[in-house]
Amino acid sequence: MKRPAARKPLRFSTQTLLLQLAVVLLVVLLSGAVHAWLSYERLGREAENQALTLARTVASDPAVRAEVQAISGEAGTPPPAALLKGPLMAVAEGARTRTGALFVVITDETGLRLAHPDAERLGEKVSTDPSDALAGKEVTTRNTGTLGPSAGAKVPVFAPGSDTVVGEVSVGYSTESVVQSLARDIAPIAMTAAGALLAGILASFLLRRRLQRLTLGLEPEEISTLVHDQVAVLQGVDDGVVGVSADGRISVFNAAAQRLLGQPGLTGTAWAQAPVPAQLKALTEPDASEGDAVEIIAGGRVLVASARKALHRQEDLGWVVMLRDRTELQHLTRQLDAVGTMSAALRAQRHEFANHLHTIAGFMSIGQHQQAREYLGRLAATGPLKFPVDQVELLQDPYLQAFVGAKGVEADERGVNLRIGPETLVRGHVIEPQDVTTVLGNLIDNAVNAAVAGSAPERWVEVELLDELDSDGGTLHIVVADSGDGLLSADPEAVFTEGFTTSERPARAGAGQGLGLALARQLARRRGGDVRVLETGSPGGPGAVFMATLPRTTAGDPAHPPAKEQSLQENQRDGQRKKDHRG
Repeated sequence: MKRPAARKPLRFSTQTLLLQLAVVLLVVLLSGAVHAWLSYERLGREAENQALTLARTVASDPAVRAEVQAISGEAGTPPPAALLKGPLMAVAEGARTRTGALFVVITDETGLRLAHPDAERLGEKVSTDPSDALAGKEVTTRNTGTLGPSAGAKVPVFAPGSDTVVGEVSVGYSTESVVQSLARDIAPIAMTAAGALLAGILASFLLRRRLQRLTLGLEPEEISTLVHDQVAVLQGVDDGVVGVSADGRISVFNAAAQRLLGQPGLTGTAWAQAPVPAQLKALTEPDASEGDAVEIIAGGRVLVASARKALHRQEDLGWVVMLRDRTELQHLTRQLDAVGTMSAALRAQRHEFANHLHTIAGFMSIGQHQQAREYLGRLAATGPLKFPVDQVELLQDPYLQAFVGAKGVEADERGVNLRIGPETLVRGHVIEPQDVTTVLGNLIDNAVNAAVAGSAPERWVEVELLDELDSDGGTLHIVVADSGDGLLSADPEAVFTEGFTTSERPARAGAGQGLGLALARQLARRRGGDVRVLETGSPGGPGAVFMATLPRTTAGDPAHPPAKEQSLQENQRDGQRKKDHRG
């Protein structure tokens, strides 16, 4: 037998709606009941007061007081027939008829009826306790007598000219008349309650729709799961995540984003006024291409940023900006480029080395031993390998010599002569090759590009290096000049902005072109140094002159302590002197 399918539980929004409707209905019913009860009590009190007023009027009538006193002074009570035709009956019935009261009863001092709407009840004792009124007190009551339930009052009747109680007057209005009055008032009460109920239902439906819109139609359990997943994902990844809501405010700014951008928590800040690079904001512009990645520099780091639109059931939730740190990858890439350049230089020189060996073998085979010895002597003096860099022997540090030599090979392939300036003096050895490679390599590459693009007939790049040794670590000063046409930008600082490039070659994907000088300056300033423009150059040459200062990148040789440090002004020479030297 097929088991019936389990009933699907009601959605949270539906449960909320039903609960709200039940609460609204309960409140309306309770409010209506309380209002009806208060109205009933008010009408009852009005009937009691009206009965008290009528009873006082009848009891204060001089004729009634005299007649009651006369009857009370007799030995017995007159027969019902006499009472029916007596003056008290006429007064009581006249008052009842005029006011619409249920009854107007007059009794003697013992509580026997002297006037009553029902003639058969005359001469009998009243059905309700008259003791309070006969004791001289005025009271209001709600009792059920021989004529039915009523709201009434009892007032004592005093003898004329004295305070002696000789009887009492009891007046009552039927509670049915009170209910009839309440029934007339219940229509507006019911209409008011119905209107309140409809307003509550409408408000509940509107609240349900807003709740669904705010929660994206998710159940509380789903929202709780999403919150836990969001915290786990945002705090568990190394990538920076920035969420921008549809109204233009930052809704998510995880710890990785704070670390990469160097900004504290910006959650709740307007995205347009957020202190983040302009390139990030450009990714979320309406005309921006979704998924495009850009490289930026922020806080001394090279970041790759991309943005994607966030949608849920066709509803625009805003943007999600992803940040990935490529600083170490950029450094490693530049180191690999340097290694590749040096490898290419060694491969280029391998043929020269082979030719030397063939020459020596030829001398030996023909018996020219003396010429072979002389040839070997010349090789021993110059070295079997020679970099195409003028005065490279001025660089005593093997790392700098190899790196600049490799750059010289690369420049030579592009028709540029790389040379070392005559005032170069590096007495220590490099201890921070990563930063030196990044800064020096960028400056040489940019200078070679400028020389190739320049209009001067002779293409050259000149590099001068000077280290300043002290107990805290040596400072390496680098000056790079070229034969290009100088900086086209009127503002020398423009070359340090992200995206500026001197290369006319097509950019490789992910090569980070346009970031070199900005990154070099960031690295130098992070070490307490700087990269700046000494001369902007001029069309036709000579070109621009850049200077970099890298503290704590070199160290002296303990076996050969440095001589007296040269003045730093040797590196910050006058611009005209530099031009004369290069000319």
